[in-house]
Amino acid sequence: MFIDSAKIYIKSGNGGNGVISFRREKYVAYGGPDGGDGGKGGDVIFITDPNISTLMDFKYKRKYVAESGENGSGNNKYGKDGDDLIIKVPAGTQIIRDDTNELIADLAKSGQKAIVLRGGRGGRGNAKFASATLKTPRFAESGEEGKELYVRLELKLLADVGLVGFPNAGKSTLLASCTNARPKIANYPFTTLYPNLGVVYHKGKSFVMADIPGLIEGAHKGEGLGYDFLKHIERTKLILHIVDVSDPMSDPIDDFKKINDEMYLYSDRLKEIPQIAVLNKIDAVDPSSINLDDLIAKMKNLGYDVFKISAMTGDGIDGLLDKTIEMLDKFKVDVEENTEDVIIYNMPKEDETVEIEIKDGVYYLSGTKIDRLLKRVNLQDENSLRYFEMILKKSGVIDMLKEKGFKDGDAINVRDFVFEYYE
Repeated sequence: MFIDSAKIYIKSGNGGNGVISFRREKYVAYGGPDGGDGGKGGDVIFITDPNISTLMDFKYKRKYVAESGENGSGNNKYGKDGDDLIIKVPAGTQIIRDDTNELIADLAKSGQKAIVLRGGRGGRGNAKFASATLKTPRFAESGEEGKELYVRLELKLLADVGLVGFPNAGKSTLLASCTNARPKIANYPFTTLYPNLGVVYHKGKSFVMADIPGLIEGAHKGEGLGYDFLKHIERTKLILHIVDVSDPMSDPIDDFKKINDEMYLYSDRLKEIPQIAVLNKIDAVDPSSINLDDLIAKMKNLGYDVFKISAMTGDGIDGLLDKTIEMLDKFKVDVEENTEDVIIYNMPKEDETVEIEIKDGVYYLSGTKIDRLLKRVNLQDENSLRYFEMILKKSGVIDMLKEKGFKDGDAINVRDFVFEYYE
């Protein structure tokens, strides 16, 4: 089975906690603080692996969490950093934020990697808070929580040549005759439910060919197999547009234009990819119903190179492959949207809020900014409370309170913990 999309949950590691510790040495009655910092949490990193060709693994495992950092310890020992989580994906994978549809990374080549989530910072141990005025800090910081996201993985095939056309145009048969690929072939629409890849070897040269499942009118809106497969065409360097000329009830020129319209409505980028018009099934043509010479002339007037072949008998295929290799050498379309070896994604910072409510002379503080500050302190400890008050002042919260009429000695309530604040 070919799996080309998946939705997964990822989370970076939490930072380890800083520790409260004091030196305990013989003949030293009052040792100073020596609590070490917590380790950093592991990052979440995606890397392309040439040995992987689908997103099959993500069908069975959908939750990925990096290792958390270890807590610090006494004697100024730092906690060990958490191991990074390496997630291997095939080349051609796009990583997309599920909540905003933002493209995080486009991993178009082998060995490329994307650092998507950074691990949480480790909390500082009490040794970091010692100063001339605070010689024995009895508090430490908690580690920062890791970040989390739901992401969608979308795989776009990396092929040199893409075969497009209506269902039953003969794309799978052509792929099978040119390569060792063995696609499922039958005479009914949508026989090919997944893209098939094959390597063509021709006169000392080789290239990758992809059979893109049959398109229909409305494909750009998702009808039929729709944009599930239109996306695979975007990375190709050359399109072989297969047209069935054996059906007396169809108009090959009209079929050709309809498929192109669907591709161009899906993406302007597809207009830049050169095409060869391939008239297939000439072995089954009824000369009384169609004039191939007239049809070829009309196709050429539209600006396309035209080849007539029979994918079933092999007639005309050599000439088509000669032209294909010639055009691949001529057209150097850069299909790698991002060629950096390492892509670093920085999550947009969420707006932090501070909410102030006054009841009976008490100033109630809440909001995301206050919650973040609270995670790193212990308000039950006097020294930790002093540190929290200092953070409130440095971060501008005290000034916000003063704008509301706050003055020295007034009471502040933070998540039901009440204290009086003095400058």
